[in-house]
Amino acid sequence: MTQVSDRLASLSPSETLAMSQKSNELKAQGIDVINLSVGEPDFYTPDHIKEAAKKAIDDNFSFYSPVPGYMDLRKAIVAKLKNENELDYTTDQIIVSNGAKQSVCNVLLSIIGPGDEVIVPAPYWVSYVEMVKLAEGTNVIVSAGIEQDFKITPQQLEAAITPKTKALILCSPSNPTGSVYTKEELKGLADVLAKYPNVIILADEIYEHINYMGAHQSIAQFPEIKERVVVINGVSKAYAMTGWRVGFIAAPLWIAKACNKLQGQYTSGASSIAQKAAVAAFTGDQSCVEQMREAFLRRRDLVIKLCKDIPGIKLNIPQGAFYLFPDLSYYFGKSAGGRTVNDAADLAMYLLEVGHVATVGGAAFGAPDCLRFSYATSDENLIEAIKRIKETLAALK
Repeated sequence: MTQVSDRLASLSPSETLAMSQKSNELKAQGIDVINLSVGEPDFYTPDHIKEAAKKAIDDNFSFYSPVPGYMDLRKAIVAKLKNENELDYTTDQIIVSNGAKQSVCNVLLSIIGPGDEVIVPAPYWVSYVEMVKLAEGTNVIVSAGIEQDFKITPQQLEAAITPKTKALILCSPSNPTGSVYTKEELKGLADVLAKYPNVIILADEIYEHINYMGAHQSIAQFPEIKERVVVINGVSKAYAMTGWRVGFIAAPLWIAKACNKLQGQYTSGASSIAQKAAVAAFTGDQSCVEQMREAFLRRRDLVIKLCKDIPGIKLNIPQGAFYLFPDLSYYFGKSAGGRTVNDAADLAMYLLEVGHVATVGGAAFGAPDCLRFSYATSDENLIEAIKRIKETLAALK
């Protein structure tokens, strides 16, 4: 019998993609499913970005791109980091990849080996812990519940650090919670990290522009740790370009060189056409970013208002991204129609099969009492989805 590798056998399938697939299967049967499981904007890529891609095709950008990305794109990223974040990088510290997902994985595969510990605050994006497994590292999960707005404290961080700690993954604004670390909170973490010079910080800032607190704050701003921070970002969320697959790192030179070497062996450069589109995204009119942010903020307020009418729900007010991450453990152990809801996975399946709303159970995010709702869909869909959720939950006794 043929066996897959131990490396693959240790991985869990992506729960978010699995729920999206299940909802699509029900839709194919003619069932009207509202999908709140998918983590992508529902907007179309802005026209000026699409025009740049069309021009790139006409200009015959159809050959292999340089492994770290086209120079004009890396220059645009350097300028973006300087202008928007007050961070100084050179083009050789920028590596462009096939989405920010590959950027995160590149860094982990480049710096983590057997026995190395990676601190992952929970709730976490589903792929972080799987990528650490791929790199043969050890996940050290630090849980932050809804009562602390899903954000870890400096004390929790310090308690988790050991001589084997090699990295910390920090996502702000956060998937799945929408929580955003303030400058003061990041300073508290930076003060702890300053004492441990061997710890690399992966700052996943892909939701940077979907932020309801004002200016984005990066942990890379603190000079005492800047040389150990890898900023990870891309175009997918801010510019509604999820399918274009362009992400990047801004990193210490030795990490950038390592990722360049790794990427050169297993994917080479990102799509030539998508990179030219990304140049237009970073250098063109930014009003589209603000328009989408305002739409997400309006939807957040709508969903929170509607969810407050659901008995037993516990909510925080997310300050970024486009997710709500309510605690629905009140419904665990209850039954309806001959089925019992034991946990968040059961509840997500019950809401999908009975209520025809797709969500994602929190266990995959390291938060087994919660469900993730994405509000990256129309106001009409959100109103109907929360109505269905409320009615379906009310049947549980």
